[in-house]
Amino acid sequence: MALIGIVSDTHEDVPMIVRAVALFKQRAPELVIHCGDIISPPVLERFAGLALRVVYGNNDGERSGLKKKCQELGFNEIDDTLTFTHAGKSFFVNHGTSARIITEAAASQRYDYVLHGHTHEARNELIGTTRVINPGALYSAERFTVAFLKTESGTVEFVEISD
Repeated sequence: MALIGIVSDTHEDVPMIVRAVALFKQRAPELVIHCGDIISPPVLERFAGLALRVVYGNNDGERSGLKKKCQELGFNEIDDTLTFTHAGKSFFVNHGTSARIITEAAASQRYDYVLHGHTHEARNELIGTTRVINPGALYSAERFTVAFLKTESGTVEFVEISD
């Protein structure tokens, strides 16, 4: 069974990122997915040592710098949308700036998991056979959370990161 860590909307809040990365390293997920709004390329260095996949968020203006930093750190090719298969499950990842994109991906029933951020609110919803997950945010949120997904069972655990 694969364990996946999910984070979004870190908005270069380094102290919160450091706490979240420490939690990811402690729990050792096979993969960590960042659903966007990193902000600046140097922030990605905080995720070094993790198997990270990343998408752009609406506040990620330094796209070429983020792309270069992802390459330097051995992360995936960053883009607006990422689709892949891991542990036999299909994933669709997009920041969620357009709710329509998330809704259409879930409604298509082509993916086991649709992951997004943007709203700064945790979400775990089953739409047909597709589970839609928003890990919450580490910046400007009522609660600062990341999520852990057990791919085989579809179990999602939200973990609060204290400031």
